[in-house]
Amino acid sequence: MIQAGVAEAFNGQINKEFYSYYLYLAMATHLQGRGLKGLSALMRQKAAEEQTHAMKLFDFVEARGGAVVLAAIDAPPATWDSVLAAAEAAYDHECFISRSIDDLVAVCRAANDNAGETFLQWFVTEQVEEEETAQELVDQLRLIGDNGAALYMLDRDLGAGVATAAATPAAT
Repeated sequence: MIQAGVAEAFNGQINKEFYSYYLYLAMATHLQGRGLKGLSALMRQKAAEEQTHAMKLFDFVEARGGAVVLAAIDAPPATWDSVLAAAEAAYDHECFISRSIDDLVAVCRAANDNAGETFLQWFVTEQVEEEETAQELVDQLRLIGDNGAALYMLDRDLGAGVATAAATPAAT
């Protein structure tokens, strides 16, 4: 049985993961509107991952006899000043989620909830990857600067990569 305080902390993380889902969908529609279908597809893919993360947490709480309490999800921004600004916002958000997961691990540790702490190790590892890929996109966009042709090529390559990833079974 999951302790009430631990379940409450997990519910907070579920809300943050669903916000992440909304944030990436907002980025996807913003980028689609700018004609960047590849970047939009990447953000849609990231949104789907965030939804999966939320449901993993959801299922864990229920499996341990806890109650999932869904709270309102804040509306994310709808626009960004540039593609780089959107990518930087995604990176900052992933860093925020990493800190939040670390805080949740600490809650489990303080409650001597070994099952919760062990379960969260997947998320700890996942966040290292999430931060790395977000930082890579920021770095690429900084290199591109105002070069429209380079942005076109990055968008095209990212779109092809998302299509390839979608055709391959995921281990998420």
